[in-house]
Amino acid sequence: MLGVCVCLCAVFTQVLSQETEEPVTVSCTEGYTYDRVREQCRDIDECELLEDACKGGMQCVNHFGGYLCLPKSAIIYVTNEVDPPPPPEQVQQVPVVPPNQGHHTRHTGGHRVSQASQTIRCSTGFTADEQNICRDIDECATGIHSCGPEQTCYNTRGSFTCQCPLGYYRNGDSCVDRDECALSHYCMHGCVNTLGSYYCECNPGYKLAHNNYSCTDVNECETESTCQHHCYNLIGSFLCQCDHGFELAPDKVSCEDIDECSLSTYMCQYQCVNTPGSYSCECPQGYQLQGNRLCQDINECEMGTHDCQDDEMCWNYYGGFRCYPRNPCEPLYTLTSENRCICRSPSECQGLPPSIVYKYMSIQSERSVPADIFQIQATTVYTNTHNSFRIKAGNDGGEFFLRRSSNVSAMLVLTKPLSGPKEYVVDLEMITHHLTMNYRASSLLRLTIIVGAYPF
Repeated sequence: MLGVCVCLCAVFTQVLSQETEEPVTVSCTEGYTYDRVREQCRDIDECELLEDACKGGMQCVNHFGGYLCLPKSAIIYVTNEVDPPPPPEQVQQVPVVPPNQGHHTRHTGGHRVSQASQTIRCSTGFTADEQNICRDIDECATGIHSCGPEQTCYNTRGSFTCQCPLGYYRNGDSCVDRDECALSHYCMHGCVNTLGSYYCECNPGYKLAHNNYSCTDVNECETESTCQHHCYNLIGSFLCQCDHGFELAPDKVSCEDIDECSLSTYMCQYQCVNTPGSYSCECPQGYQLQGNRLCQDINECEMGTHDCQDDEMCWNYYGGFRCYPRNPCEPLYTLTSENRCICRSPSECQGLPPSIVYKYMSIQSERSVPADIFQIQATTVYTNTHNSFRIKAGNDGGEFFLRRSSNVSAMLVLTKPLSGPKEYVVDLEMITHHLTMNYRASSLLRLTIIVGAYPF
């Protein structure tokens, strides 16, 4: 069993101005407050004043000058060491003999003694009653006090005192408001003085507790619909956050959509479409979205979504397709194999290439240059021959260059960026010289180059 002994005592200090009765400084020991009516220090009951003075199921025990947090099973012994109040002042009854009034003389033992009727003389603030006993004069009841109209008269033994209302101090016969905020106060944050009193106020983000002096945090996220998206309470404040794809507006509570498309031109390969809280990428006709931002060509020829006829061949290029005749041979020429046409009448084809091979290719628009795009190579190699290569037609703008790689091959080089959609038909000729037989032959490759509309 826990036993606790509590000692009770209080001390206050008061300094009076020499010119007025205003207390310049009144201070009590910690745990006391000054009672101006009784002019003494009065204990503060913290257990009643503080809602949560003790934690963890402990009981709050008030004592003069503080409080204790004790287990509920504790036994408390209280000893009072406050000095008992002094006994009431005893007013001495002093008989006096007025000179030469109602006296007679008698002799006693050879001495003359004068006797007279006895009266008493009382101290200031007292008067003699019928029994010649000094009684206190109640100056407040008789109206002979000097208290001002705003002051209250309290009778004391032998005198009186003038008290001002709570929250005021005496200045002569006037009462002046006491600025409690300039003295010690219990306000946790701010103090506002009023006539005869004061009140406490809290900083923004806090509210006044039930004890009217403590400040507790305001949970703005519960009391107000402040944030547009998400609210996080902080001590004395709050924080708003937005969903992904949004950002806080200048007012710090609203959310504004982030235009991701304006952040960079690399968000999408073709076109960026902003949406609330996000964005999406779109591809042009003939393409499909690959992943989140890239565009991939749709091969209509493989998917069967073209409209080529049975006698036509479907050729896919970047962003579309084209239909070419399965028999590309011109008059005088005969199709001997896929895409190869030969002239069977040398007399009729005099001045014309004896054979023409048809090839097709596609490239992206605005391709970087120089770029090797197509290789031409002899299908049959003869001994004692020399091959030369040239662009025979279709290079009016100088977009291409044919570079000889070896005796049997050459590389077509793109020298200028090409913009699409556009089709180029380039005739590449290989001339064969027989060194021993002094024989010259030529073959032609007709290359159709389809330039897409986009650089992807």
